[in-house]
Amino acid sequence: MVVNAFIGKPEKPTENELAAQLGPLKAVWDRLLAELAEEFDLVTWEWNSYSRKAGWSLRLKRGERNIVYLSPGRASFMASFALGDRAVRTARESKLPKAVVRLIDEAKRYAEGTAVRLEVGGPKDIAAIKRLVAIKLES
Repeated sequence: MVVNAFIGKPEKPTENELAAQLGPLKAVWDRLLAELAEEFDLVTWEWNSYSRKAGWSLRLKRGERNIVYLSPGRASFMASFALGDRAVRTARESKLPKAVVRLIDEAKRYAEGTAVRLEVGGPKDIAAIKRLVAIKLES
């Protein structure tokens, strides 16, 4: 489980703070942001902290629509989605890894959608995140 590295921090994290917390995963974070911008036009990014206890997360949007939230942790980060019913169906039928489909099946459903959270531990996890971004944008 990823624990947000910026709990209680009143200002959004700086690039240096982010690099210090993510460690070697900072390169994966940067690569993911670059690929999401290039491939899906996700160029609107907003840092948000809903409470001092929750810490900071980076919200990636297309227009006014929230697509994915990235929450930095210590040497890891979390990618979180709120998937609607159609996106959940599409994800279950897609070529996502079985572990990701299991996470979707076990995820809690809210009014905003099914809350899917993927822990990013390395570059191998980028493909599943990008696939979920594509599914969300298509639905």
